[in-house]
Amino acid sequence: MATKNSPTPPSDGASNPGPGAGRGVQIRVPIPGPKARAIIAGDEQYLIRSTKSAPVVAASGDGVWVTDVDGNRLLDFASGISVLNVGHCHPAVVRAVQEQAARLPHFAGTDFYYDLQVELAHKLSDLAPMDGPSKVFFTNSGTESAEAALKLARWQRQRPITIGLLGAFHGRTMGSLTMTASKPVQRARFDAYAGGGHHIPAPTCYRCPYQLEYPSCDLYCAKILKELYFETSIPPDDVAAFIAEPVLGEGGYVVPPPGWHRAIRSILDEHGILFIDDEVQAGMGRTGRWFAIEHHGVKPDLVTMAKALGSGIPIGAMIARASLDYPVAGAHSNTFGGNLVAAASALATIGVIEREKVLENTRRQGAYLLERLRELMGRFEQIGDVRGLGLMIATEFVEDRTRKVPAVAFRDRVLAEAARRGLILLGCGRSSIRYIPPLIIQRAEIDEGVEILEASLRAARDAL
Repeated sequence: MATKNSPTPPSDGASNPGPGAGRGVQIRVPIPGPKARAIIAGDEQYLIRSTKSAPVVAASGDGVWVTDVDGNRLLDFASGISVLNVGHCHPAVVRAVQEQAARLPHFAGTDFYYDLQVELAHKLSDLAPMDGPSKVFFTNSGTESAEAALKLARWQRQRPITIGLLGAFHGRTMGSLTMTASKPVQRARFDAYAGGGHHIPAPTCYRCPYQLEYPSCDLYCAKILKELYFETSIPPDDVAAFIAEPVLGEGGYVVPPPGWHRAIRSILDEHGILFIDDEVQAGMGRTGRWFAIEHHGVKPDLVTMAKALGSGIPIGAMIARASLDYPVAGAHSNTFGGNLVAAASALATIGVIEREKVLENTRRQGAYLLERLRELMGRFEQIGDVRGLGLMIATEFVEDRTRKVPAVAFRDRVLAEAARRGLILLGCGRSSIRYIPPLIIQRAEIDEGVEILEASLRAARDAL
């Protein structure tokens, strides 16, 4: 039976944008309103400073909609940073969480056995994008999933080096921070991390670091690993793993060119180097497939997950080829990984994606959103590039399309104007905006979001 959050559209691809007459977004008081301002002041007084994107204080959510503490109804194109893939408060997920919380939320960590953990691990193993049997280690977050994968790779290969990409984000704890290279502020004053991390330039065709063009470049951005780095600064036989996001996340939603992953995988296989596929942001259907690596035609050795796995209940996972399992107990463990409430939420989330054909909706609506954004590119010269897969899409803003100088201030102005008008967005990279609405979004809601975005672009352009 369809729920209020069902993604199944009418035959013409349109849908009601939400309850109430007319537009779904409703601005009752300027954002931030009086209640929001009071909470923001309290946050500044009592919370350690972290990242903030807009003065929005959410009170409740339903599907693609968020209501703030002052009664404004906002359209969510951020999904809790790609966490709420089946929307806010999906009834099936809420019911699973409530029932498990009333039954048994926690027992004794990983020291005992749980049916929900086995059921969820079995399901993830069936979905995993690698060949042969696999096993799962449950975590609490994306950074912990990266830590688990990096540790397992080092343990198994007994090698000290891991290679990643410039622009990548894998987390902020010390091990994952070794491989994060997204923004200087994330690494400043924390050296020496966990050590052993090396980086090569990401395969960014729009801003090729080698000033080449695809396909005449012959994928030099992959071959350079073997032809330069392995010949100069990185002994290949000392490398345990190569870690990469199948679509660069915080670094700007960059989609590697066709063949890049296969070229990298071939080089890794020559030296017995494990490939870690970071699906924390791109996984769980975000690109129209369960795992974004499926677009690239390679099989990873390890996969990291989190974000959308639990629909807002913190849970992550590392999936590894079964042959990589530790032969001894206690080499790695935790207390809350696979928490029973979180596991119930994850199973319910997977069930919604399967029953309600969310992957199909993601591909259909993602193609439509990409088309609408490219239309805007034709009207706003500040948009230098539009790129993405599924509903993992970005626009990059530039001062002019010839020199491609990042238009950071313009991007930030667009974000502020959009928030003021009731559209929740997030930046990424140096001067990009990412569009990651819940995967249940429909065409009418995309149209409303693009309408607000266009008004925000005009306001930002008028302010130049």
